[in-house]
Amino acid sequence: MDALVNSSYWPFAVLLFGIIAVVVMISKFRIHPFIALMLSAIAVGLISANVPGAETIPHLVRAVEQPMVEFGNVAGKIAWVIALAALIGAAMMESGAAQRIVSWLIGAMGESRAALALLMSGFLLSIPVFFDTVFFLLIPLAITLALKTKKNYILYVLAIGGGAAITHSIVPPTPGPLIMAETLQIDLGLTILAGLAAGILPAIAALTVSRRMNAQLDIPVRVGLTETETEPVQPGLIAALLPVLIPIILISIASITDVMTGNRTPAIIAFWGNKNVAMAVGTVIALWLWAKNKNLSAKQLWEACAKPLEIAGIIILITSAGGAFGAMIKHSGIGNAIELATQNFHIHYIILAWLISAAMKTAQGSSTVAMITTSSIMFALIGTGAELPYHPMYILLAIGFGGLFLSWMNDSGFWVVARMSGFTEQEALKTWTVLLAVIALTGLAQLVLLSYILPFK
Repeated sequence: MDALVNSSYWPFAVLLFGIIAVVVMISKFRIHPFIALMLSAIAVGLISANVPGAETIPHLVRAVEQPMVEFGNVAGKIAWVIALAALIGAAMMESGAAQRIVSWLIGAMGESRAALALLMSGFLLSIPVFFDTVFFLLIPLAITLALKTKKNYILYVLAIGGGAAITHSIVPPTPGPLIMAETLQIDLGLTILAGLAAGILPAIAALTVSRRMNAQLDIPVRVGLTETETEPVQPGLIAALLPVLIPIILISIASITDVMTGNRTPAIIAFWGNKNVAMAVGTVIALWLWAKNKNLSAKQLWEACAKPLEIAGIIILITSAGGAFGAMIKHSGIGNAIELATQNFHIHYIILAWLISAAMKTAQGSSTVAMITTSSIMFALIGTGAELPYHPMYILLAIGFGGLFLSWMNDSGFWVVARMSGFTEQEALKTWTVLLAVIALTGLAQLVLLSYILPFK
């Protein structure tokens, strides 16, 4: 038995066991992802040949303690940013800032380009706001437009979901892209800029496919709208955009300056461009808009912040647990095992990253879990990516697109879209599932091509 555990290929068995454990606990037994991921991380430690820690500490104890250490390491890097992103999202919803952005886009583009406006709204708002919240916000507009024009309901629904899904998967500060950037040790500002750029072609593909499905299928509007007593007061457009733009601008300036100066960014730029500071600035603006438009006192504002912070707490637990699980997979020696197994033939790491992420997403349903786990596996394999013929950012984006692939019944996002839009399960499979598959495959194709044309090394 000792010879088997200490063999060069044992990490593959550890990886397979860990993935199966996560999938079975989440999909079969409906165990909460946080508990499932932490239990799987401990299980991986128990069957791994080596676990970090003092040799004087028994292996069984290290197998339990190390996942807790890794959990804390990940939480320390992402908890503050995720909490602030939740506050920005809630504040933009409650203050009317999100509605103001959408109204401006639709008004500027006109009814004939409403689908494009809805896609752009989802694309922009899903950067600081979680996917399901964005869909809840925008679906009434799709229903209203469809009832008014007597057409294009499928197009409007898919435009909203497609735009929101893209940035949710590849642009921080949403949890998946954020933890991928931390795990792969890629600059956050660069990740934001690359994610926005890489999302353009898949967004175009999403809109094109949505138009074709809209022409081929006939799905009526089956859901009604909830009447509101008063129209919410909306802030000015510039004020509405600031909570989203300010963090992106500050982080991006610091990243660009870092590249241009050879890692000698002035302290003042580095400070304001730090993700924790930049997100805090955006949060202050968002909370100010919330308090101003709703006439909230300081006490009322902080009481209202409790709910989004509670939601953020759950996301932080799941994300950090996923990081701990991925770290334990890395400690198992999977990187060396994959390298040994593939030394006699070439394997394209962008395709490999996409396939692992897509397989994880299909099996257990969560894009975030798929992205977290896959990024840890790929980091164990490529490290910082210094030896790759292209920038490791391509690996990050491939993981993000893979995490979109095949959204079906085990994906909470599938049910959000189906229930809120009034689609049946079969209709959602024919539209939403196909749409995300097209986005994921388009994203992969462009990354493989660009890695040769623009390696950015």
